[in-house]
Amino acid sequence: MNDPGIATALLMGGFVLLMLLRVPITFSLALASIATATYLNIPLMAIVQQMVQGVRSFSLLAIPFFIIAGEMMGRGGIARKLIELANVLVGRVRGGLAMVNVVESMFFGGISGSAVADVASTGTIMIPLMKEAGYDDDFSVGITVTSATQGIIIPPSHNMIIYSVAAGGVSVGRLFLAGFVPGLLLGVSLMAISYILAIKRNYPRGSKYTLKQAVKIFGDAFLGLMTAVIIMGGVISGVFTATESAAVAAVYAFIITFFVYREIPLKEFKGILYSTLKTLTMVMALIASASAFSWLMAYLRIPAKATELLLGVTDNRILLLLLINVLLLFLGMIMDMAPLILIVTPILYPVIVGKLGISPIHFGIMLMLNLAIGLCTPPVGSALFVGCAVGRIPIERATRAMLPMYAVMFIVLMLITYIPEITMFVPNLIMPGG
Repeated sequence: MNDPGIATALLMGGFVLLMLLRVPITFSLALASIATATYLNIPLMAIVQQMVQGVRSFSLLAIPFFIIAGEMMGRGGIARKLIELANVLVGRVRGGLAMVNVVESMFFGGISGSAVADVASTGTIMIPLMKEAGYDDDFSVGITVTSATQGIIIPPSHNMIIYSVAAGGVSVGRLFLAGFVPGLLLGVSLMAISYILAIKRNYPRGSKYTLKQAVKIFGDAFLGLMTAVIIMGGVISGVFTATESAAVAAVYAFIITFFVYREIPLKEFKGILYSTLKTLTMVMALIASASAFSWLMAYLRIPAKATELLLGVTDNRILLLLLINVLLLFLGMIMDMAPLILIVTPILYPVIVGKLGISPIHFGIMLMLNLAIGLCTPPVGSALFVGCAVGRIPIERATRAMLPMYAVMFIVLMLITYIPEITMFVPNLIMPGG
């Protein structure tokens, strides 16, 4: 019999080596899986079957609809309308534009579910606007990037669907509901640090609006915000599944974008479809490769060994949760979000849920926030890269400016980790026992 230790080293070591050689993550996962299966004399057809099985999930059908709805609303002028609405709500206070940035990301996160899409869509408006108003360029980029991570936590989020599948079918509706309070807590915390820095640096106040102007702006943004309401309302009420809600929302976004807002011509829909297909291809290929990789991890009992290793370090619940959070933060700095969800969920799930007795819903939100922080940290933070490209500043400058924001995000992470009620209150209230 072939040595399981060597097979484990081949699987994990091969994946890390290929990553260091800058092989795309999808191919790194697939090649490491094929090499390990060959060593173990497992037929390669079994690997192919696991890859196919990985994408044969009804829940995953929601992802293309979420992506296309976000693409349409992002290109169709909703970002500008949401910025105007946020400006009405919080723009008049000291450092108001920074708070507008945060509130707008709350709104946009409920439509696109993507931090990178938020930075790309609203960063091109907010960063130049803040710089013209007298804000430092590194602060403008920093608050844009960090506030965009709310899109990962505030529902709907296609990453939560990926986690649901990786965790063996956790309720998507309860995951969505669990993201509300943590997402709002993160947003309020970023607004608080923005206000403190605005006072310290004497950033300007925003302009005031008349009631008539405010009502008009709200009316313009309301139809766009209804996209998130349709998704959440359908899932929570049980009228639609998450997939069906996403499909209805995509149709609604199409009508609103091209026949109500009409800020882009219908011929742009071809480009939106192309962009959606490109993103979807990458996501599905990644899920397929990660499914084979995860199956081999289970075959080699890697999750069980990881559980023994972690519990061997300490059996103290507080220290163990801190250790897991630090591990996830480190991994988030060197890998992208979707592959990490698929890789670490089967490894950490037995520890978090099985040994510590933490709800899989609570673990899901912890995981989302950890990896969301990774999107705005070097060296692999995709949201950070996009923000620096839009703001035209070096990553080093942006990272230094974001240190207070990193500290706030870490505090929120600790609160969510050690106070389960922050996460579980809303799902237990609205969808108990689901």
